[in-house]
Amino acid sequence: MRVWTVHVPLSTQAGRRSRRAPVLVREGFSWGAFLFGPFWLLAHRLWLAALLWLAALPAVVLLAPAGAAAVLPVLLQFLLGCQARDLLRRALARRGYAEAHVVVERDGERALARLIAERPELASAWGRAALA
Repeated sequence: MRVWTVHVPLSTQAGRRSRRAPVLVREGFSWGAFLFGPFWLLAHRLWLAALLWLAALPAVVLLAPAGAAAVLPVLLQFLLGCQARDLLRRALARRGYAEAHVVVERDGERALARLIAERPELASAWGRAALA
């Protein structure tokens, strides 16, 4: 089972209508961020994190001792994979989303179905966003 956090636009939280859809974010390690690093960050609109990663990688390689220069980039990628979902959650908070619910399910589709069953008012927010 996986844990998913549900982030809704603050205007939906306050009872007003919003054209932005709620977002499901899975908890745990991000293999996409580990394997693709800055491309994953850019795909999720994490511009500052991508810029910092692109600045940190050459600095780590240049400042590392000779034997560790090959290992440290992999460790940096691993750290990014561990923290990627938290970076995404913080970015959503800055964009005006609030964490509204936590769902435990096997995959995203089942998590969405369970969420709509428990919180039917969020179904209309997803519908409005799909029509926008």
